[in-house]
Amino acid sequence: MMRKAVAAKTLNMTSINYDVRLLFPVLFLVGIGIVMVYSASSAVALKTFGNGYLFLQKQAAFALFGTAVLVAGCHIPYQWYRPLAYPILVLSLVLLALVHIPGFGTSAGGSTRWLHLGPVTFQPSEVGRLALIIYLAYSLEKKQGLLKSFTIGILPHAVVLIIFTALIITQPDFGTVAILATLTWIMLFAGGVRIIQLLLSLVLLLPVGYYFMVNASYRLKRLLSFLDPWQYPSTEGYQVIHSLMAFGTGGLWGTGVGKGYQKLFYLPEPHTDFIFAVIGEELGLVGVVLILGLYATILWRGISIARNAQDNFGSYLALGLTAGIVLQVCVNMAVALGLLPTKGLTLPFLSYGGTSLLINMASVGILMNIGASSRSGPKRRRRSHEGR
Repeated sequence: MMRKAVAAKTLNMTSINYDVRLLFPVLFLVGIGIVMVYSASSAVALKTFGNGYLFLQKQAAFALFGTAVLVAGCHIPYQWYRPLAYPILVLSLVLLALVHIPGFGTSAGGSTRWLHLGPVTFQPSEVGRLALIIYLAYSLEKKQGLLKSFTIGILPHAVVLIIFTALIITQPDFGTVAILATLTWIMLFAGGVRIIQLLLSLVLLLPVGYYFMVNASYRLKRLLSFLDPWQYPSTEGYQVIHSLMAFGTGGLWGTGVGKGYQKLFYLPEPHTDFIFAVIGEELGLVGVVLILGLYATILWRGISIARNAQDNFGSYLALGLTAGIVLQVCVNMAVALGLLPTKGLTLPFLSYGGTSLLINMASVGILMNIGASSRSGPKRRRRSHEGR
């Protein structure tokens, strides 16, 4: 009888009730992304590779594989990640270190951010983001009640973040470092770390961020062009100017899919970093509002899942996964609209890129598993936010 009960419980855990309110906007965005990647990349792909369908074919394959990853994430109990937090963290750090070893790291656009292992090329910083979220969720749950101590709440997590920063900033990839730092701050705040300690850490980090911004000449030029891109129309301000021109051309309804002008060798990286500008030009304000609405739905469902998670680990994990996606969305859109200096970050589910799409799809799968578990089991949560 006991074996039957255990078997029935296991079967119930693996029979996931898919969260349509989360799944629909994700798949809708992926579908829009496939269409817009083709629209944005066909001319570039035809001229460079002689195949206008190249990026379309790859993105469709990534989307298919990503859907399988999402389904797998739905059916793997999120509690399994708890004992794997440190192994996954160490593995991600090893992968980030391999990027700097000749023969493994692959360079593009002046950065060495990709790792080449046999026939596979991927971006370890995306894997590192997921690993950091799992580690923080595990650590915050394990140390719950002790997080108000600086040596427990701030110090160990800051050390891990510094190691990630050292490995990523030398690629160089300042945008990902900023995302990871903000993500860590948000999760520590949610975990119950004293707000005064978080604010002090933020004050201490500002000079470090300023140093990295002005120490590299290209970052300083990007900062100056961000303040007034029209003073640098043919250099650092070129991308932002053509991105804004794309949005201006789109108007209310857009020029129509495939009829955009800025993607025709004017706007750099139209199918990756600046795909939002192509969407703005070809789908107009209506398309932009639709995209924002889909992302807002993902944010709403992610927060709801985090609030109703079965335990603290699930709550922190859901919060981190949701914040990781939304932060990338905010930064990418802000760059395309000239509200932030130019950074090489993709737009989740829409931009071309296998690693980004797979990690984000995996994140959604884990989110849905957390949500399904909260509906099928009792809550075991203990929070400690007193004394902030």
